[in-house]
Amino acid sequence: MQASPPPTGSDSDPASVAAACKAHALTPAQFAALRDEATAAKASAYCPYSRFRVGAALLADDGAVTTGANVENASYPVGTCAERVALAKAVTAPGGRPRAFRAVAVASDASPPASPCGMCRQLWVSLSPVSCLLSPVSCLLVPFPFPSARSLVPRSLGPAADGRSIREFCDPHVPVIMFGGDGGFVVLTLQEVRLGFFLPGLDRGVASAKRADVPSVRSSV
Repeated sequence: MQASPPPTGSDSDPASVAAACKAHALTPAQFAALRDEATAAKASAYCPYSRFRVGAALLADDGAVTTGANVENASYPVGTCAERVALAKAVTAPGGRPRAFRAVAVASDASPPASPCGMCRQLWVSLSPVSCLLSPVSCLLVPFPFPSARSLVPRSLGPAADGRSIREFCDPHVPVIMFGGDGGFVVLTLQEVRLGFFLPGLDRGVASAKRADVPSVRSSV
């Protein structure tokens, strides 16, 4: 049975922000910082082909924030999503990788929010169950009862049951936060974001974002 769409709201609504913070043990200051950092990172996106900008920000348990933006290539699969850029930077940081992530924020120009791609979900599944705050125009606070992160990507690759687990950066309740161009946000846990789950109207949101007044960029490659 298909689940009904999550309720929506705006991060300009204090009640929506307070509910998201309470649900994921974040302070309003942390929520605002993640939104601002992810939105700022979006400006660094290299996306001359789709012109679809995405920025990401990770909050580590020590308070450090690592950002990333999507990097495209003429051969589309070669490009890298903002979430994976930020995760790779954080995990390979010269000063030592974080013990855990508190939250992940992702910002795009789409409205409603763009759902995470399968490759990003695979990486999250490998690192650990993560919760998601998706956000372009809406605030989705949804308690979908998925038993495990693996239900997100049913046939995903992951640590074998031989003790060599790499799920060392997040506990099961860490939120991933995605922000949109107009300040909305969505809240879903990684367990809650099912494989193939996309928000209603997503295609329209992406199309409108591509039509927005974004300066045309010509590839230098």
